[in-house]
Amino acid sequence: MPSPRIRLSALLLALALPFNASLAAGETPVPKRLAIRAAQLIDGTGAAPLRDAVVLVEGERITAVGSGLPIPAGTELIDLGGATLTPGLIDCHTHISGESGDYYQKLVRESAIDAAVRAHVYAGRTLMAGFTSIRNLGAEDFIDIALKKAIDDGSVAGPRIDAAGHGIGATGGHADLTGTSPYLHIDGFSGVADGVEAVRLKVREQVKYGAGVIKMVATAGVLSEEDSVGAPQYTQEEMNALVDEAHRWDRKVAAHAHGTEGIKMAIKAGVDSIEHGSFIDDEGIRLMKQHGTWLVADIYNDDYILAEFGRLNYPQKILDKERLVGRTQRENFRKAAKAGVKIAYGTDAGVYPHGWNGKQMAKMVEWGLTPMQAIVSATGSAAELLGWQKTVGRIAPGLYADLIAVSGDPLRDVSEFEHIAFVMKGGVVYKQGGQVLPRAP
Repeated sequence: MPSPRIRLSALLLALALPFNASLAAGETPVPKRLAIRAAQLIDGTGAAPLRDAVVLVEGERITAVGSGLPIPAGTELIDLGGATLTPGLIDCHTHISGESGDYYQKLVRESAIDAAVRAHVYAGRTLMAGFTSIRNLGAEDFIDIALKKAIDDGSVAGPRIDAAGHGIGATGGHADLTGTSPYLHIDGFSGVADGVEAVRLKVREQVKYGAGVIKMVATAGVLSEEDSVGAPQYTQEEMNALVDEAHRWDRKVAAHAHGTEGIKMAIKAGVDSIEHGSFIDDEGIRLMKQHGTWLVADIYNDDYILAEFGRLNYPQKILDKERLVGRTQRENFRKAAKAGVKIAYGTDAGVYPHGWNGKQMAKMVEWGLTPMQAIVSATGSAAELLGWQKTVGRIAPGLYADLIAVSGDPLRDVSEFEHIAFVMKGGVVYKQGGQVLPRAP
């Protein structure tokens, strides 16, 4: 009599046979072949636009790009007419798990669970705004990592996410809950760590739970209640240790840094990008160029904060700090751009509504970039900062078919990116003719 193990093996073989037979019969779906045609194509490298452009797509990848390219028989054609086609945009600084609202409601009446059940809505809005990839720099209780997993496995529609987990910062600083009674205790995971060994451990914790990038809170900030807007909040030794540990685990480091001294400390520690960079000086600009450090400056959201945050009951201290930062940050952005600092697109989305990410394009042009430079900052340059340049950020064979289109010419009016007409991510069309298509996860 056959042993139980032999009987089980025979059963598994019998169950597998029909499946294998179906593969042999050619029943596995063939990758869909598409051709996208548009009047103009901007490829994300800064090269001159391609006219009468055709992009061939098979499955989730681009197979060919050219002007007047022949369309193979059996290929479905998407004709975008007079539109301009670009790579899917990349926002290198978002907070996808939340959105600004009434300050005290958010503080004491909502929890990370409230944020988690809304995050997929924000992800959908971001994708429909033409941002097919984001770098998320801080979320409660690893929400951004859970959202990334749900998007990657097809359960939720949204952008590709490079998730940081928690921002790592000092007790009493911008990454901590400040300005409240010591008797108010809010449970949950935390990015707070003090001392060289503790910051190393906190980096390892983020990596353990799935972080693809590490955020260091190097200085004070605006939307928190510590007194300073930009004072360093870690010692040089703590910053050095955090960056060393992150790079040991092959993770890039984004440094939240507003203040002059803290910016330069973070650059010297070896961070990959400076976020905000509000009070950078000439020496800081020189150091950024010397070290190849990227600048990710959120130069749109000052408008929204000053217009809306009083109504949202934010403390006067926060509003006063924003008034110190706004124009100075924009002026220093212009100086950095003129000096040739590497710039990647990042908006701090979540401070203002998700889906408004494209509004920053016009501000970047107003404060020193050409329209083409602004577009490259959100495509090829952003992909390089993330280390994703082999998969996204350009329209080229072998890369993911992450493509968007606007109706007009963004080189004439970069605000076209506030009105996205077409969105494709990984060969799947989510928006066409300005209309969101019903796509079941």
